[in-house]
This record gives sequence, structure tokens and C-alpha cells, in this order.
Amino acid sequence: MTQTTIDTYYEAFGLKLTSEFVLPETIRCQEQNHRADVEISRADLSADWARADVYQRFYAAHEDGILFHVPDLAVFSIQSGCRIIVSPVQGADERSIRMYLLGTCMGVILMQRGFLTLHGSTVVIDGLAYAFVGHSGVGKSTLAAAFAIKGYSLMTDDVIAVASRNGMAPAVTPGYPQQKLWQESLHALGMQSDDYAPLYGTDSKLAVPIANNYCSVEVPLGGVFELLPVQEKSLTITQVRGLSCFPLLLNHTYRNLLIPLLKKEQAHFTASTHVISHCPIHQVKRPFTGCDALYLADNIVQSIRKEKVG
Repeated sequence: MTQTTIDTYYEAFGLKLTSEFVLPETIRCQEQNHRADVEISRADLSADWARADVYQRFYAAHEDGILFHVPDLAVFSIQSGCRIIVSPVQGADERSIRMYLLGTCMGVILMQRGFLTLHGSTVVIDGLAYAFVGHSGVGKSTLAAAFAIKGYSLMTDDVIAVASRNGMAPAVTPGYPQQKLWQESLHALGMQSDDYAPLYGTDSKLAVPIANNYCSVEVPLGGVFELLPVQEKSLTITQVRGLSCFPLLLNHTYRNLLIPLLKKEQAHFTASTHVISHCPIHQVKRPFTGCDALYLADNIVQSIRKEKVG
């Protein structure tokens, strides 16, 4: 396992991190003369997990936070929105450790800090951030890559951090400049998969740097689009209204099964209410065939601009 000193600083999700593990996917900080928001360190957590009251197979409440166990890889302790402790097994794959640090662990950190965390990708269109959510495999990252090809900036992939502050519109904080794309998605978009490294233990999903198309500043949230593949022949984009917005946001909250374990039910409802009161939420029903990502991106942009004019 590659290690570095604890005073190595990184940026991700609008937070300053110090880490004993190298995080090449993130942005290396130049200014190091102030306290970090999150500290990532290494310690033995095997005894803590052995006596834990396990929740949903892989989680347990623990010391102002939770334990997260990935079999044959590591146990993670995520505490108070400011600390992650990693206990890797011998010979653990470094890329997989980083994937969980920047995915599930940072997702929990953000929830602990009061963010609404959605599962999807975010793109900046006409000065506003638009979140594209949906279940695994529906094409969220592929759609975001299509927007990048068309010149739009990307902000997040996988974990979307939405900040809700009193008296202000909700805003998306930038994640880190990397996408995760399947080889098939790259080929469909005319991109060469040979240019990118495998994400973790497989050649099927690749790490795609997005430094040239990355927005590194917080941007107001313009709306949320749920992607739904359907058997229908035509593409439809419709606005979701009223109480139906709440289960949609809950369904696409990142690691939503942890909301009760973290005792964040009220905080989640409040943050969802803030988003719903400020931003339109849409469902995008796309045919399984005959609707590629570039075509879909064009139609979404047209829908956004038409709605603004209306």
C-alpha cells in the first residue's frame, strides 16, 4: 500500500483533506498552512469490527460515525464528518482502497456534514449545475461524457454533494476531476479506451481524467434529471411535481440505506425540501435503443433552455 505523510493535502468535494494514502485522482493543494477539513489515516480496526453490531451486512454504528467493511479489502471508520481511518488487509489493492475512500467514505463524510448527497453526475449548462441521477447502469456517466464532448464542464461523477444553506439557493460542490466509464461507453462516444487505466482489478471500467473539462468551483443547482430507460420508442422529458419529488430524491440519495444509521432522517427531509423549493426536477424516459448519449444531451439542453424562456 502506497503511503505518504499526513501533511499531504488534497481537495475533493469542496473540502481540504490530509491523507496517509496518495490520492492521485484529486487535486493536490498548494496552501498547507491551515487545518484540514478531513483527516485520512491508518490504524487497526479489526477488533472494532469483530465486536460491532452489524447493520445491513457491511456497516455498524461506531464512535460518532460508522464502520464500513469491504470483505478482503479493508475496514473503514468514518467519524463526525472530519476523519476517516483505514484498516486494510494485507496486500489490499490500492486502487480499490481509493475508490471506497472517494466514494462511500466521502459520501458518508458529506452526509455527516449536512450535504444532500445524490448518486449521479453533474454538468454545468449555461452557468448552472444540473444533476443526472439514476440507478447503476442507466448511463449517467456516459451522458456526462457526452456533455463534455460538446464542450460543457463536468463537476462530479458518482457522488453529488448539494449544499443547502439558509437564505441561499442549493449549490453543487465540485467532486474531483475523474470519471468512471465502461469500455463500451468510450467506444460508443468515439473515445479510445487504450488511453486510460483500469479503475480497479478489471479492464472493463476505466478511470478517465477530466481536467480539461472540469469545473472546480461551487455552482448553483439548476435542476435534477432522473434517467429512466423504457421500452417506448420516443424520448420524453417531463417535470415531476409536488410530493412525488421526495421519494425520487430519496431513491437516488447516495447510500440512502445509511440515513437511519446516521440519524439523518430529518436533515435529509429538510435538504430535500430546500432543493425541491428552488429547482425543477424532471424524469427523462429514454428508449433502450435509438437514443445515444449525444442525442440525449442535445435534447436535455433544448429542454432546459425552453423551460427558461417559458
